[in-house]
Amino acid sequence: MKKIALAFLCCFTQFISAQYEYDPSPEHPYGLPNPEAPQELLDFAPLIGECDCSSISRNADQSWGEPVDMIWRFKYIMNGLGVQDETLKADGKHSGSIRQFVKDSTRWYVHYYSSGSPSTILPAWEGNKSANGDIVLYRKQKAPNGLDGFYKLTFSEINSDGFKWLGEWVNTEETFSFPTWKIECKKRTSPGVQIERQRILTSMKKFSEAYQNGDYESIANSYTSDGKIFPNNAAIIEGRDAIKKRWTLPEGTRILHHELQPEEINILGNYAFDYGYYTGTSVSGEGNEATFKGKYVVVWKKVDDEWKMYLDIWNRVADN
Repeated sequence: MKKIALAFLCCFTQFISAQYEYDPSPEHPYGLPNPEAPQELLDFAPLIGECDCSSISRNADQSWGEPVDMIWRFKYIMNGLGVQDETLKADGKHSGSIRQFVKDSTRWYVHYYSSGSPSTILPAWEGNKSANGDIVLYRKQKAPNGLDGFYKLTFSEINSDGFKWLGEWVNTEETFSFPTWKIECKKRTSPGVQIERQRILTSMKKFSEAYQNGDYESIANSYTSDGKIFPNNAAIIEGRDAIKKRWTLPEGTRILHHELQPEEINILGNYAFDYGYYTGTSVSGEGNEATFKGKYVVVWKKVDDEWKMYLDIWNRVADN
């Protein structure tokens, strides 16, 4: 009987662990994105964590008030299937939102709550990430004069260092806007995150050095054992042997210079992603030099305390 009970306890513990694998934990205080979630969940990835912010709102006389300091905290919830955020203001006012991407309607739905004005029905905004990288959300709201329009929320200039936020009323055609609330945020970066980013930068440098030295074995080992690369105009290539073959240059061709220039590096527990540009110079067996430039996105995976590339996609940028 004791063996049966012990077996049940082990199975139950594993089940519970699986249920909450991506929720906030001591190891990952802001949770992790669930791989089964819509890919749009990563729209908010750069915001996950805590930011120190300055919030400015309109006064009743329409002038702008004094800045109020606040902390804006984002984390993954519902086992990594949604995002929750909360603002903790120095003036004692607090608010928050539950953010879910609904695949059937292909848009974000954001439900807002506040300590200052509790509500039995939470107001909701909906919207998407725009082509320029902003996250824009709307909620129908009439102007004081009865004109139809929306209250529009915009996250802009989103990167690993922070973001800006604007709340404004706009008419239905968006030919007129009236800003009522502005927030600027700077991301808090823990020493641990800084260390991991530096490790990724070191891995990038080692890759470039290996490419310049024609060390294709080291290049292959820069990837995870199940790593995949996505070269331009080619099928997906998987596994270190195949990746090594793809990176091997023709006899006599050498790389004189290679450099990766990341625009952003975001750490998500034992995974990370970055994007940016690469530049280089090659020389053929006949001595002809050529420069090249392109853009890339890499998903990194931490393996035995070392960052390796799991997914690597790139393509050339045309010369101006």
